[in-house]
Amino acid sequence: MKAGRPEPEVERRTVTAPPSVSRVRVRYAETDKMGVVYYANYFVWFEVGRTDLLRASGWNYRDMETEGFGLPVIEAHCTYRESAKYDDDIDVRTTGEMLSRVRVKFSYEVLRAADAVTLATGSTVHATLDRNGRPCRLPERIRAVLS
Repeated sequence: MKAGRPEPEVERRTVTAPPSVSRVRVRYAETDKMGVVYYANYFVWFEVGRTDLLRASGWNYRDMETEGFGLPVIEAHCTYRESAKYDDDIDVRTTGEMLSRVRVKFSYEVLRAADAVTLATGSTVHATLDRNGRPCRLPERIRAVLS
């Protein structure tokens, strides 16, 4: 940003669609020697949640990429509260909000289905890129879901 120019106003809008809930069963391959889920797998579950949220809106990553758009992750955060363990059923609740014309944020809550205990919370921020890898406006289809 150049000196003397004001920071552009950030446009934040939460999703009007209901959150997506994705059920995942913890696989043995996702755990460490102690039977506890390895921390990086939560980010894989976040992707499951955001993919399901987009699919529920009538769009998916394949269609988005065919139409020339990408949503790479530019920021990721996870706070771990309780351990998920082998064979637990996990619910990933996903919501989204538009941060600007080119960025979107998805928020996640990971709960153990058996007792509804929150295991982790997190978020990812995504930029919109065109076919050439340059920033572009969020597609109208995504803006409609996030408005």
